[in-house]
Amino acid sequence: MADILVYALHDDEGVFNKNSLGAISEAAKLASETGGTASAVVVGDVSDDAAASLGDYGAAKVYRAKSCPEGLAQPIVDVMAKVITDNGIGYALFGGGLLGFEIGAGLTARLGAGVTMEVTAVKAADGKLVAERPVLQDSAIVDVGYVSEPGIIIGRLNAFDVKESGSGAAEVEDVEVELSEWSTKATMVTRGEARGEDVNIEDAEILVGGGRGLGEKDNFKLAEDLAESMGGAVAATRAVVDAGWYPYSTQIGQTGKTVAPKLYLAVGISGAIQHKVGMQSSENILAINKDQNAPIFEFCDLGVVGDLHKIMPKLTEAIKAKKGG
Repeated sequence: MADILVYALHDDEGVFNKNSLGAISEAAKLASETGGTASAVVVGDVSDDAAASLGDYGAAKVYRAKSCPEGLAQPIVDVMAKVITDNGIGYALFGGGLLGFEIGAGLTARLGAGVTMEVTAVKAADGKLVAERPVLQDSAIVDVGYVSEPGIIIGRLNAFDVKESGSGAAEVEDVEVELSEWSTKATMVTRGEARGEDVNIEDAEILVGGGRGLGEKDNFKLAEDLAESMGGAVAATRAVVDAGWYPYSTQIGQTGKTVAPKLYLAVGISGAIQHKVGMQSSENILAINKDQNAPIFEFCDLGVVGDLHKIMPKLTEAIKAKKGG
């Protein structure tokens, strides 16, 4: 039997993070397979209704620590360590994101637990959880089990799909936690996110990714026009970002962000392994490149060999004409 605890991150308006909801959905599925229960931790000013709404995604119970600030890792480590220890919970599951990684690492050290990061899937086996993690630049997948509990599992961004379970409202229990001395040394002044061109590429359903094949910085206008015609956003490769053509907040890949849109349109992108790592979970991958031997053609769903400078404007016009009709 595996009881699973998920940290549910929320913004200043009380809206829960998509990756957190995905982790709760995944925890609920896994708990049903092992005979355990899925629960969540929320901190800060979260209303009864908002906390209980996590039951819609499969959380049977929500532990709420009102006195703990949101956005800082160490106080949340205090909260989760207490909840796990007091309730004998076997696993902590995190959606992707820097804060989740920081909390997960702190929780691992606090509890002397085993940890697996960059997890892309989790499965149940003999009443326990086994994490799947890519290795060797994503060329292979390994299974990671846990000799003892608790086990800490930290997913990649967008690794877990958000699914409403229809379970109804979760039970909400307020917990009082005495924060450690070191957990109160930092205070939150302002919360904010760098989202690039007014869009969070991690949430976008349609992305146009631009690479060095665009030729120069000004040619990103082609990608922007195409993305706008489809209601999507623009992303970039590391080489483009390093050249100063586009903001770092739009970088996809091993040293950037991981995305999983419904459509990823790669223009002028060769498809190096470092970039593939960040976008290979896209539902549909379309590539436009003049080099027919570009690696991206080995894993895209549809490939177009040709001059992107001629193809992209015509594609943009065609989409606009279709929408206009």
